[in-house]
Amino acid sequence: MGFPGVWMTESESLIYRVVPKCACSTIGQIMFYSDHGRYFDGDIHDSTTGLHKWNQDGSQEPIRNAVLGHKTPAFTCVRNPYTRILSSFFDKIAGIQRNGKRYRGKLVPQLIQRYGIDVGSPENGFDFDQIASFRRFLLFARDTIRWRRPMEPDIHWSAMSGHISTFIGSGGRYDRIFFTEKFNDGMQEVLSDTKPAHKLDLKKVPRFNESEGHGPKRAHKVSAYFDDLSRHLIWEMYKDDFLLFRYDFDDPDNKMPIGEVDLDEVHAKLRY
Repeated sequence: MGFPGVWMTESESLIYRVVPKCACSTIGQIMFYSDHGRYFDGDIHDSTTGLHKWNQDGSQEPIRNAVLGHKTPAFTCVRNPYTRILSSFFDKIAGIQRNGKRYRGKLVPQLIQRYGIDVGSPENGFDFDQIASFRRFLLFARDTIRWRRPMEPDIHWSAMSGHISTFIGSGGRYDRIFFTEKFNDGMQEVLSDTKPAHKLDLKKVPRFNESEGHGPKRAHKVSAYFDDLSRHLIWEMYKDDFLLFRYDFDDPDNKMPIGEVDLDEVHAKLRY
């Protein structure tokens, strides 16, 4: 199967399994900086040099050898499922992308027609009922995950455990899985496992977020978006994410993890 979604520094000092909406842009830029002493000029997802990526032909052999050789520290980062799906909605559905267009072209018009979603527009200041539209989006997201209709689940709202499992299933092993909510502490532990060519102060690293300023801001606290039905759908989609990564399902407003990740448990349960 290979290692889709895996990035590695050119120096082979770090291996990272990308999980969308979990600080992946910032992590990629930190990895780039650790080798080159500068950040990539642009969205790190657009880079084709300076960082090994599985979808680049010349990178597959070095990544495969490093992963299976188990000599390079491998890590990933996770996020509270409630705030992750909200972020996906406000960025990919309600927001305007960097190219000035809607995400995936016809997706939003399709959601408006099929699910009755309203996301406003820049012209009206993104004035719409955020709670009602988000809950309808949640039905769509569940349909894509459960039945793969009307489309395959998008990487930005498919379960974190699904992304993370592909690395394990192909023979990889994580040395660390840390929390977006404790980013600096977790990333510092990752960097301490290696000797980067260029050291950096994590407190001074910009947060690289392409959606910032391109769409509506969340107007309510997290729990306001999740009624009983919404929480039922969330559990259906992300049960493994809550359990494996120790997030609080009972309190949507508690974004912090309630325990530490057990790496042995993750590898045992996600080794398909």
